[in-house]
Amino acid sequence: MKSSDRRKFIKIMGSGSLAAALPLSISKALATPANNRTGTIADVEHIVILTQENQSFDHYFGTLRGVRGFSDPRAVNLPNGRPVWFQPNVPDHFGLGADELPPFRVKLPSLGMTYLPGTAHDWNSSHRAWNFGQYDQWVANKSPMTMAYLKRSDIPYHFALADAFTICDAYHCSVMGPTDPNRYHMWTGWTGNDGLGGGPVFSNAEDGYGWKTYPERLEEAGVSWKVYQDVGDGLDAIGSHFWGWTDNAYIGNYGDNSLLYFHQYQDAKPGTPLAIGAKTGTNIAAGGTQLNLFDQLRDDVKNGKLPQVSWIASPEAYSEHANWPANFGAWYITQVLDILTSNPDVWSKTILFINWDENDGGFDHIVPPTPPMGSNGGKSTVDTINEVYVNNGSSSFISGPIGFSARVPLLAISPWSKGGYVNSQVFDHTSMIRFIEQRFGPDYPGLIEPNITPWRRAVAGDLTSIFNFATPNALKVKLPNTASYMPPEANSNPSYKSGRPSYPVTPSNILVGLPVQEQGIRPARALPYQFNVYGASSFSDKTFHINFNNIGLAAAVFQVRSGDAAVLPRSYTVEAGKSLADTWNVDSTYDLSVYGPNGYLRSFKGNIAVGATSLDVRASYLSEERGSISLRITNTDIKGVDVIVLDAYTGVEFGQYLAPNEVLDHVWSLYNFNGWYDLIVRVTGDSAYESRLAGHVETGRDSTTDPVIGGLTLKG
Repeated sequence: MKSSDRRKFIKIMGSGSLAAALPLSISKALATPANNRTGTIADVEHIVILTQENQSFDHYFGTLRGVRGFSDPRAVNLPNGRPVWFQPNVPDHFGLGADELPPFRVKLPSLGMTYLPGTAHDWNSSHRAWNFGQYDQWVANKSPMTMAYLKRSDIPYHFALADAFTICDAYHCSVMGPTDPNRYHMWTGWTGNDGLGGGPVFSNAEDGYGWKTYPERLEEAGVSWKVYQDVGDGLDAIGSHFWGWTDNAYIGNYGDNSLLYFHQYQDAKPGTPLAIGAKTGTNIAAGGTQLNLFDQLRDDVKNGKLPQVSWIASPEAYSEHANWPANFGAWYITQVLDILTSNPDVWSKTILFINWDENDGGFDHIVPPTPPMGSNGGKSTVDTINEVYVNNGSSSFISGPIGFSARVPLLAISPWSKGGYVNSQVFDHTSMIRFIEQRFGPDYPGLIEPNITPWRRAVAGDLTSIFNFATPNALKVKLPNTASYMPPEANSNPSYKSGRPSYPVTPSNILVGLPVQEQGIRPARALPYQFNVYGASSFSDKTFHINFNNIGLAAAVFQVRSGDAAVLPRSYTVEAGKSLADTWNVDSTYDLSVYGPNGYLRSFKGNIAVGATSLDVRASYLSEERGSISLRITNTDIKGVDVIVLDAYTGVEFGQYLAPNEVLDHVWSLYNFNGWYDLIVRVTGDSAYESRLAGHVETGRDSTTDPVIGGLTLKG
């Protein structure tokens, strides 16, 4: 962009007329009724996917009201017994004089407009941070900046989108690795996991690949598609440019149109379907302003020619890559949303997904679901083929699960997802393909993606639970103005190119301490999860047994973590309607915790010495309007015990003496807490024994988020 054009544009953006028009136009669009012809997913005619760069969920939304963020009451503990937030800090960074580093916020004005340094996000450093599920090597492998986070005052537009529409807090990037392998999952279902077509690809090598992509399946089926992008210096690999990547950060596609790393697109001739769909775009380097980045999208929306499926790849400066200001991206998102909503008829039939391809090296506190690693790493009822990589000495990539990796944000912007909801079903990038399958598969044969592995297809949902297609929400919401987020200069920040932060990293400019999450709850979409997990000790052979029963409608991954640092976590994938069981050897005491989706927790503590407590504790759900939970506690010992059950949400205790083989049945109404519960079973005189049951009872209806996360005062 010429300097004179930039000055003119900034002047226009700063004028009252345009600045005021942005929130007004969006508010009007939010009031646009959804296309409700059938009351089903068939009412969706356009799916638009805008994938930004490199932000973890906690980094952006860990302080957002209601989501599973920094106030998560059931976060895991590290092998050293400390909560997951307090990552080992070796060597001592920032001169803090501490051996651990919790999340921190940089003390700078306009943090959302600040160039922050990126962190390592390659395959090897990501797997080492994960550390076989122990999850305790983030600072050592990602640098101290892994623990930095933003809050509402830094990125108000992103928070406002979440408050107006729907945010997903269990959406994971697909690979413990960098951008390209994650985008390959979004565009093809995997990263060549079977070793054919140039795969598996675990880096940004961009060598050229040959397995089939999903847009090819769309083309064969007759579903229209397109990639919206700027061509930069050219969409080829000639000279100094490389498939849309350019030294000018304000043009091009930052190389994020990963379809162009496939031979079938590279070889596509002008005028052919693959070339038209993936190798065309705007060309603002030839003259124009930043607003011209959106010319093709604007024309297609205006003229009713928006494809059925489209993807958007932004220039580097707007990509929200860790080294670029987040609010440059907010400005870009605003332009896209403003264009889509400029034609009410088109918007009434459109879903805009905004997601982030990977987490950079940014910390997120949720240990991602992974397939079991070897016979001692857990079990799975579904085949895990092509989901675990084993280095046989032929590469530099260490062995480990391919995915999932850390959570990244997903915002679902549409007339069917208004109202500030959260959806906590487990998703990943292949869920985008699954949603397209659900929408267009019934009408267009050939759209089921075979590249998606059985394990991933079972564990990751298809995004349909995000939306209310039957009775769409017509809530009107105003969003803040982003005109001031327009980048002041079209020059790359030198700190980005050199890889150095643009501010001094010293104790004086960071705020360290566990962040405070915003108070309050938000509406939550109904989920397909329902489980019955229980455990029992065996004194005769010194073992502890856990049974995993999935009585819900979707597969789930359970992670079992031990209080013994020498015992590695195990992973159990259980499909809907199926069960698994496993055994742990016990020396003298046991301390095992089972973590599942949406805050599900079962924990077992005790010992197997003579005279130790032996109870069989099982829960069942009663799915009335807001759910109830029933406990059946059986005393399997030869002596009587006084059992006490603490309701952690009310502080109320219930106690009863149980003779040998006596059974206690008791029901707790969860009406006041919309199905959330946290019950702790203890025994008088045996301080070692404790059984904890926590989670949410799903009733098939929408609910609210965990009141403990919201910091609310709980009353019986």
